[in-house]
Amino acid sequence: MSTTTTTGPIITATPEDRALKAKHAAMWASGSYPTVVDEVVGTLGGILVDTIDVHAGERVIDVAAGTGTSAMPSARRGADVVATDLTPELLDVGRAAADAEGLAIDWRTADAETLPFADAEFDVAMSCIGVMFAPHHQVAADELLRVVRPNGRVGVLSWTPDGFIGQMFAVMKPYAPAPPAGSSPAPLWGHADHVRALFGDRAVGFAASQQSLRVDRFASGAEFRDFFKANYGPTIAVYRYIADDSEKIDALDGDLAALGDRFLHDGVMGWEYLLVTAHRA
Repeated sequence: MSTTTTTGPIITATPEDRALKAKHAAMWASGSYPTVVDEVVGTLGGILVDTIDVHAGERVIDVAAGTGTSAMPSARRGADVVATDLTPELLDVGRAAADAEGLAIDWRTADAETLPFADAEFDVAMSCIGVMFAPHHQVAADELLRVVRPNGRVGVLSWTPDGFIGQMFAVMKPYAPAPPAGSSPAPLWGHADHVRALFGDRAVGFAASQQSLRVDRFASGAEFRDFFKANYGPTIAVYRYIADDSEKIDALDGDLAALGDRFLHDGVMGWEYLLVTAHRA
C-alpha cells in the first residue's frame, strides 16, 4: 500500500524563502484543487506518462505531484513511484485514492527546489503543471536533472504564457501583490526556449510540442470565474489580497469572466500547454 513520509522542515536558503514556500503550500491547500483535477485537468498526468513511456520496474519521481495525476498512471504501469509535493494536503488526497486502488506509491512532502534524494536515483523524473510554480526555475530544473541517472528521462508539462491559464495569470497580475525578488513567472515554463536554456547541455534529445487540453466544463466565462474563485489556490489568493477593495473585486470579476468568454467556443475551451521531454546527458 502507499506510504507517507514527511522529510522534516523544508530546507531552503533563507528565512524569506522558507516563508515563501510556506505561503505557497497554504495557497495550494486553500479551496479545492482536487476538484480542479477531477473536473478539468486530471487527464494531463496520463498524457505526460504516455509520452515519456514509463516502464514496469523503473524508478520514477513525480515532482510537485499534487494529487498524483502522473504518479498514479506510472504506478499502474508497474513502476516504483515516489510522489513529492510542497502541500501535504494534496498528497493526502492522492494517497487515499492510490490506497483505494491498491497502488503502491511513496508520498513525500518535499520542496521541488531541494529534493531529498541522491544524485542519479531515478530512471524518470516528471512534473505535470507542478514544478512550473516553483519560484526559482533554474534551481528546480537543476533538481529534476540531478536526481535522474545518466540517459534517464525527464518530462515536464506546463501551461503556456499565451494559452488560457497563462492569460488568466496575466489578467490577475495587476490585482496581485508584487512577486518576491528573484522569483520567475510560472508560465515561462511554457516557452520551449526557456526550458531548453534551463536544462542546457545536461540534457540531450530535447523535444517540445504545444498541445491543447479540451475543456467543456464551463458554459460561460462567469461560470469559469466562479469555479476558480471557489477552488483554485492562486485565484483565491488574489481575491484575498484585494478583499477590502470592492471596486477591484468587481473589476477582476469582469476581467476573468471576459477572458473565459473569449476562449469559449460552442461550449468548449482549448487550454494550451507545452510538453517537454529529454534525456539526461
